[in-house]
Amino acid sequence: FYKDLAHYDKHDRKGPKIFVGEWATSEGDPTPNFNAALGDAAWMIAMERNSDLIIMHAYAPLLVNVNPGGMQWKTNLIGYDALTSYGSPSYYAQVMFSNNIGDEILKTKLEAAPEVFLAVSATRKTVNNKIYLKVVNPRDTPRDLTVAFDGANGILPNGTITTLHADKPTDTNSITEPEKIIPHTAPLKHLSTRFPHTFPAYSITVMEISGK
Repeated sequence: FYKDLAHYDKHDRKGPKIFVGEWATSEGDPTPNFNAALGDAAWMIAMERNSDLIIMHAYAPLLVNVNPGGMQWKTNLIGYDALTSYGSPSYYAQVMFSNNIGDEILKTKLEAAPEVFLAVSATRKTVNNKIYLKVVNPRDTPRDLTVAFDGANGILPNGTITTLHADKPTDTNSITEPEKIIPHTAPLKHLSTRFPHTFPAYSITVMEISGK
């Protein structure tokens, strides 16, 4: 997925709309590990950046019985047994994205050294001028960046930040540890049209920022 993030960027906008069916990063058993979640989130950024063209998508497979002999195929988004269920890191990445989406795609540009790989998208909700900035850092080192909103009339000083993070890419959730990796939301303060931020290693970040 990292190598194919520009797949739809130059696609013909005059042709038919696209439904990306049955996509997933197949890593993790029986449900995705965090490395898979990073790949999935990066691919969702690519789809969101082209959501004028991509009107639907569907992750698959969706559900897996984690008891011995219950798995038909890997990798599955949600695990369950007879008594309970849990969401994988990829599930929580989808929750973060679906809860923070605008109706207008904003142009993004990443100015960084070639070895600094980040997946980035931004959307705006026109009814309340909320901006949702999504960043995936799949590397093993944090990335210090300056977030800049060129052409904006202004940014309100307070927002929120939701982060999904793991210590190792092989970390995952399970029936016994269902919330080992879950999103954490915190206040985001002292915002302006330009502000510094450190994106943690192995992280998926969603910022909710209000424009004036």
